[in-house]
Amino acid sequence: MELRHLRYFTAVAETCHFGQAAERLLIAQPALSQAIRSLESELGVTLLNRTTRHVALTPAGEFFLEESRRILAAVEDSMRGVRRLADGKHGLVRLGTVGTAAISHLPHVVRTLRRELPNIAIDVRGDFLTPELCEGLRTGAIDIALLRPPVVGDGVATHLIEEEPLILALPLDHRLVGHSAPQLIDLRNEDFIGYAGRDSAVNHAILRACRAAGFVPDRAHEAPGTAVLLSLVAAGMGIALVPASARAFPLAGVRFRDIADAGSIELTLGWRAEEPRPVVSAVVGVLAADHELACLSSSFIDEVSL
Repeated sequence: MELRHLRYFTAVAETCHFGQAAERLLIAQPALSQAIRSLESELGVTLLNRTTRHVALTPAGEFFLEESRRILAAVEDSMRGVRRLADGKHGLVRLGTVGTAAISHLPHVVRTLRRELPNIAIDVRGDFLTPELCEGLRTGAIDIALLRPPVVGDGVATHLIEEEPLILALPLDHRLVGHSAPQLIDLRNEDFIGYAGRDSAVNHAILRACRAAGFVPDRAHEAPGTAVLLSLVAAGMGIALVPASARAFPLAGVRFRDIADAGSIELTLGWRAEEPRPVVSAVVGVLAADHELACLSSSFIDEVSL
């Protein structure tokens, strides 16, 4: 039995007329009659009572009409679903992000994807460091990442979103809280709190900036993410240089100061370099073309500062 036999039978059953059904199907009437006879022979039942003037469904034919409609509708639904998956407009995307981008960029990213690709499902996983995100992309644990270069390992493609300045995070009682324009050299004798992990992009940026200022920072403590890092600052265990979007973390015991010679750090969109899933390619295309995404940190920081 073929799907065309179900379509042929449904057309005849709905019109109760072989000639009209043949016109609807754009086939010759004798061929249609032969197909229906073959279908009945295969099933071993009579589906249609035929006279020279009238065609009517038998009880078996009435049952088979409902089943044929159900099967044909399911096939059409499956075909539509396959086409949607093929064009990247349906499916699940797992999105990972570094901690500060979860505050400054993630809300805009999710809103944009829900607007432009409303039928995809988004699974958000946040507050990772770049090495963890790169490994997650390679293993397939995540599909898209907001991360900070350099990328760790092979197989990850990136698109630059923006460069974000590094700022100084201080405990409330620190001597530099009242300083209007601190410089890196003012931090040469301080205990630094850094991110855990030898491949932290922020740690590398801080080390480069401090060496350019003439000293090597003393990293006294480490934290697995920005929220914990700032909590350690609030506890008075040291100072930290963090991406400017860290201003969003509402900790009463921390004060932020701009520091002109601390440099900046990039935020990029990352995905598997050889990505076979159309839905991931569609998401990358939408976000890479989103010009607003590159302006979020500065506007976000302005709002937080008000």
